[in-house]
Amino acid sequence: MSSVNGDEFGAKHHGTGKSKPRFYMMNRISKKAAKKEAAKQEKLLKKKEAAAAAAAAPVAKESIPDPLADKYGDLELQSHAVSGLKWTDVKALSPELKGAEVLIGGRVQAVRPVSKKMSFVVIRDSGRTVQCVVTVKPGEVSEQMVEIQVTKLYCVSKAVPVLPINVEDAARSDAEIDEALKEGKQLVRVNQDTRLNYRVLDVRTLANQAIFRLQSEVNYKFIEFLRSKGFVGIHTPKLMGGTSEGGAAVFRLDYKGKPACLAQSPQLHKQMSICGDFMRVYEIGPVFRAEDSFTHRHLCEFTGLDAEMVIREHYSEVMDVVDELFVEIFDHLTTNFTEELEAVSRQYPFTPLKYLRKTLRLTFEEGVQMLKEAGTEVDPFGDLNTETEKKLGALVLEKYDTEFYILHRYPSAIRPFYTMPCYDNKNYSNSFDVFIRGEEIISGAQRVHDPEVLKESAKACGIDVDSISSYLDSFKYGAWRHGGFGVGLERVVMLFCNLNNIRKTSLFPRDPQRLAP
Repeated sequence: MSSVNGDEFGAKHHGTGKSKPRFYMMNRISKKAAKKEAAKQEKLLKKKEAAAAAAAAPVAKESIPDPLADKYGDLELQSHAVSGLKWTDVKALSPELKGAEVLIGGRVQAVRPVSKKMSFVVIRDSGRTVQCVVTVKPGEVSEQMVEIQVTKLYCVSKAVPVLPINVEDAARSDAEIDEALKEGKQLVRVNQDTRLNYRVLDVRTLANQAIFRLQSEVNYKFIEFLRSKGFVGIHTPKLMGGTSEGGAAVFRLDYKGKPACLAQSPQLHKQMSICGDFMRVYEIGPVFRAEDSFTHRHLCEFTGLDAEMVIREHYSEVMDVVDELFVEIFDHLTTNFTEELEAVSRQYPFTPLKYLRKTLRLTFEEGVQMLKEAGTEVDPFGDLNTETEKKLGALVLEKYDTEFYILHRYPSAIRPFYTMPCYDNKNYSNSFDVFIRGEEIISGAQRVHDPEVLKESAKACGIDVDSISSYLDSFKYGAWRHGGFGVGLERVVMLFCNLNNIRKTSLFPRDPQRLAP
């Protein structure tokens, strides 16, 4: 070996004066073998040098000051200054802003590297996305800037490496998944329970963002319209000494040693407000029903849109308000929220709701007759079940070309104790239900305003009159003729968009089996 010399290996061993045996052996190695060994050692040396350089690179890189360090990195946990800069929502980006400098914020939905010095980064903001072209520009962007290189990039909060559900998977339509299966591809289908378990991730999809924006608009338009008609917003208690609707579907609890329950509706206090001369009131708030209903349209807690008003002559005045209110709501959504409706339809396809400028009104008896003529027998003094409601809805659509209509003069036996009977036939009442696509969304009626009639009716329904004595007493001091209605907000949006389950329109639904998240 050329790298081996006599000084290193030929020194005499101390104490013996003899040469090392290997000195003799080394000198006997052939030149060919020596060259081979030298090449091997040189190769090992290069590997060690490369490994050492790689290990030292991050340290060396970090030790070099980066002149562009202020253009990237993690933001501090606590905010401490106002920059005065103007932020732009992703949805506000338009061709008119071409060439302008904008400041946006959002979630990194995808990173698509194109080359060592260029990547595409998709930013998502409230369901809207924009693709950013990220390149290394001398003087503007440092190559030391993490994996995604942009002019300026700051991280507000880091997600865990693996999410329980992928937003892209949650945004797929069933049609897209089924079509992929036909082509032999397996796409992830996120089921409903998984979506609800990780609702914070699920609602990030474009369809869900649209659903709850539409719901917000129904809420807003409800208030705007009723205020324009002289209604006053009120807030009534949700802790009750007695039931407001009767029946067993009530959440009972202990209230400082006294029996109490959660309000099944604001009904009693709405009426008491009318007795207090507010004349027209509305309320938006939670409604609690302890029903063991495992259907696509029932919840144990939902958002109620309620209204109550003085009736001057006839309970049709209440139906007039419902008619005008919902036609205006539907017009508002259809005209001003086409993007949101299209977003919902892409994931959950549906056809636009058919409704008339003047809402169709049928009596309960007329509805029963239509069903009878179509071969469906129903009890003329009983309630309609889900199947018969849908059947009647289909008949109404076929005959009148509308999916939104009012059915009134319901049998007295199936209505709450405070419902006013019809003057010409006490078997029927001055009450109504309103339907969208064959499913009920509104229940309303004229109320009994005589305290003695109310008391006897409550007893007949098994209600402890002592528990609602304050309500009954409010009619002793002179009461107006009045009526009103209650609407399930989640049902309105569900049926307007023809969704198959009310849990899709409840942000954090509560049903008999779900109390979280």
